[in-house]
Amino acid sequence: MRRPRPIVIVANRLPVHRVGDKLVENPGGLVTALVPTLKARGGAWVGWSGNSRAAGRAFSFEGFRIQPVHISEAEVEGFYNQLSNRTLWPLYHDAIRTPEFDHSWWRPYVVVNHRYAKAAAAVAPRNGLVWVHDYHLQLVPSMLRMMRPDVAIGFFLHVPFPPEELFAWLPWREQILEGLLGADVVGFQTQASARNFSRAAREFTRAEGTDSELEFDRRKIRVGSYPISIDFDWFANAAATPEALREASLLRRRIGAGRKILLSVDRLDYTKGIDLRLLAFEAMLKSKRTKVTDCVFIQIASPSREPVHEYGQMRVRIEQLVGRINGEFSEPGRVAVHYFRRGFTREQLASYYRAADVMVVTPLRDGMNLVAKEFVATRSDYTGVLVLSEFAGAARELRQALIVNPRNIEGMAQAFEAALAMPKREARRRMSILRTIVRRHDVFEWADTFLEALAG
Repeated sequence: MRRPRPIVIVANRLPVHRVGDKLVENPGGLVTALVPTLKARGGAWVGWSGNSRAAGRAFSFEGFRIQPVHISEAEVEGFYNQLSNRTLWPLYHDAIRTPEFDHSWWRPYVVVNHRYAKAAAAVAPRNGLVWVHDYHLQLVPSMLRMMRPDVAIGFFLHVPFPPEELFAWLPWREQILEGLLGADVVGFQTQASARNFSRAAREFTRAEGTDSELEFDRRKIRVGSYPISIDFDWFANAAATPEALREASLLRRRIGAGRKILLSVDRLDYTKGIDLRLLAFEAMLKSKRTKVTDCVFIQIASPSREPVHEYGQMRVRIEQLVGRINGEFSEPGRVAVHYFRRGFTREQLASYYRAADVMVVTPLRDGMNLVAKEFVATRSDYTGVLVLSEFAGAARELRQALIVNPRNIEGMAQAFEAALAMPKREARRRMSILRTIVRRHDVFEWADTFLEALAG
């Protein structure tokens, strides 16, 4: 049987890090999806180690090449902290926070993108496949095409692509669009994002065509939706181990017999709507239809970009809300909200998912949100209810969740009540459908589908 064509993955971060003398895989859906693909096909992964020290030489891992890219401390500030996270991140998330447009940030973004493109050009085999990922590297496709016109180039955006009215704010809108149009296949989480990109490309560049196929510089570019997913089997198996079941049972006993658990797991980011869901939980308790003796809210929030002023402000607001709710509604031995501002391992999260009665996933805007799918994968007993924001990409697939508008506090409070009171038969029916969807469309199918489009 003929071996599939090797691929080069170009992503902001490398898939591994060193712990002593050992190489350890980094957590995350992208690594989970693509490392097995690279092991099977061969190829290389181009990325940044996460620190500003010299990048070091390329090395081999599990049969493929790891090609580090060096980013200096000053470039980390301009490329990553500033343009990527203070301009592109808020703009692409519906300008939930006002994006900042500082022209001094653009040059480091261009320089670093060129360095990634040069590294990819050096390791890509003749007529190979190169798959570029996310908003940090939107100029790489066109730069790489100039260097290596023989390779097939794919690009996948993990975050939403905004409507053209918002994208128009960007001073470098033509450069970003022409960068992406260097690819042969441009993929997004949802049809809406794909449509937004195609319309922006027709509006602000010389591109012509339809929402699914554009023509630019006498080349055809395929544009489509390729919703990312998770390693279903890993989460299903992790939540079914004796250790996970024991930890889940222990958590429920500590929370209190008979109390139901509402759980949220997020990065501490302003796009996640953590403060609004806490307000909705508070509104539910204030209605007195549900009491703190009946339920508890657990919020896991892993720290994110804490040196940034807005993130510090958000952390203070969330902690004040937790204090206010606990101060008003907690009883001896019955805390209303348990708040954890730290990261949890995937194994620990699997236990919490298994223990929860209601999973609350209510971002203000999200490309996909894999937490919703992880929760579904752990529910092998078909219990549990998912409350999901209509503004998460996952809501396009997981229609059997209770879909909410996260800005409607009262509506969310009512959804929490409905989830807590849902009859077991109805919960099982919904969860059965959700699990079928997530099992069928796992992260490996996502990678295969995109690579088939790119190779075709």
